[in-house]
Amino acid sequence: MTITAQEALQRTIEHREIFFDEMVDLMRQIMRGEISPTMTSAILTGLRVKKETVGEIAGAATVMREFALPVQVADKTHLVDIVGTGGDGSHTFNISTCSMFVVAAAGAKVAKHGNRSVSSKSGSADAVEALGAVIELQPAQVARAIEQTGIGFMFAPMHHPAMKVVAPVRREMGVRTIFNILGPLTNPVGATNILMGVFHSDLVGIQARVLRELGAERALVVWGRDNMDEISLGAGTLVGELRDGKVREYEIHPEDFGIAMSASRNLKVENPEESIAMLRAVLDNQPGPANDIVALNAGAALYVAGVADSIADGLARARAVIVDGGARARMQQYVQASRVLAGNPR
Repeated sequence: MTITAQEALQRTIEHREIFFDEMVDLMRQIMRGEISPTMTSAILTGLRVKKETVGEIAGAATVMREFALPVQVADKTHLVDIVGTGGDGSHTFNISTCSMFVVAAAGAKVAKHGNRSVSSKSGSADAVEALGAVIELQPAQVARAIEQTGIGFMFAPMHHPAMKVVAPVRREMGVRTIFNILGPLTNPVGATNILMGVFHSDLVGIQARVLRELGAERALVVWGRDNMDEISLGAGTLVGELRDGKVREYEIHPEDFGIAMSASRNLKVENPEESIAMLRAVLDNQPGPANDIVALNAGAALYVAGVADSIADGLARARAVIVDGGARARMQQYVQASRVLAGNPR
């Protein structure tokens, strides 16, 4: 089903939905550069004001996946994506990046898709690179890294060349658009197990349902009430869980897992150097809120990946590999593997 840019804009002005098939057609036009920057920005604004629906997001994500350069992983058993939309304004250290090493050390495989900082003090790509890893790996090299280390980091610009078409529009607009929601939905590996943090409570249920439409098997979509796109220590966390084709929404608290509450300000950093220092401290098993929040989020990822029977079980497994140095060793293994694969070992 086709739709013109003018028809799409009119729908958003009237707060009417653009249906899935129409959104697929519209998004293809945008990604091919067939719609002018002026109309593209108008449509993106209209969608934001109207609020994007499950069908609109799923349709747009389907097209972004079509245009992406995929990573072919033969064995996706216990493969999980740990990702956040960002934009939560919390300026914390790289929690999900640190969790990636813990999760891999505890028996799952991680395919993480990330970029450089936009609104945070340090993006996931900035952090991985600062640790010494090569982030600009080709798809086949990423797949090899997953096989060798259980970790694959995909630097978004390497896998989404078509995004160059809309990059100037997004830059000039300078506000959140549907593309901020789409990034976490377009992992080039196509992981069907996902732990996703979002920047607004409305997205918890929406993204869980979008993931179902896109073929995900298991997912936890989370938003901390202190506005964190992680499972928070400073407040309750809203959860949208996808399992067995059904979405269930509930709330969890750190005390449920024997963890003391701690304000997010204790996790804040001012620059990438501080973020890396805090990440390394966790992997060196220094106790405190940073250690707790990484273990809790890694535990949730292990649950989603099917390695753990519950978040609590995952938490125990995560703590074990932090304590015994397994997570730190896995980080070092990944850094070296990325260099060898890129032809730059040292």
